[in-house]
Amino acid sequence: MREWGRRAARVLGLALLGWVGMSVLLVLMFRVVPVGGSMVMLERQVEAWRDGVSLDIRQDWRPWDALSPQAKLAVIAAEDQRFPVHHGFDLVELRRAVTASLNGGDLRGASTLSQQTAKNLFLWTGRSWVRKGLEAWFTLLIEMLWPKERILEVYLNIAEWDDGVFGLEAAARHYFGVSASQLSAVQASRLAAILPNPRGWSASRPGAHVLGRSAWIRRQMRNLGGPAYLDRL
Repeated sequence: MREWGRRAARVLGLALLGWVGMSVLLVLMFRVVPVGGSMVMLERQVEAWRDGVSLDIRQDWRPWDALSPQAKLAVIAAEDQRFPVHHGFDLVELRRAVTASLNGGDLRGASTLSQQTAKNLFLWTGRSWVRKGLEAWFTLLIEMLWPKERILEVYLNIAEWDDGVFGLEAAARHYFGVSASQLSAVQASRLAAILPNPRGWSASRPGAHVLGRSAWIRRQMRNLGGPAYLDRL
């Protein structure tokens, strides 16, 4: 029995070591290779097949220089204003979220852009401790192995903006009929405003909530100093 236990532990140890090595190699590969898909895209396609509906996934990779500076800044202003300085986890926002929850408020999310990139690229959308643990692992890896510009570049190219619409290029054309490089501050702020609910809100036909949120995002963009803020990356 003891021998069996040692063998099982050895097999599990080797399997874990192999998984760690493969995940590191995968993250290193995506540091330089254009990302043409994600696990969330696959999840949406499987959901469509399961429900018997047609879903056309639209995503066109665009490099850093072909992405609007206004869109880069808008997403940071909306989702993660300490993105240039944290190491994957915003402890300030996390403490605020926990404090608000303890004081009777709703438990709000405190995910950084790094965490969202890790989840969208490598994992699934459901909530579980297993997924959160894997998200933390991949977040640490991309923070260690990718520069901040790369994290934001990948995020903007795989974020979900409507049913089957992924990435800034597809979103810009879907909502405004322009390329990702041509987005104005208003258009970029509306796209950033719908990120919390991309399949329920519209950037081109915004309701009052999206209009108010996009106006707030533009104020935050100005407070951050405009596109010059991106130099901090």
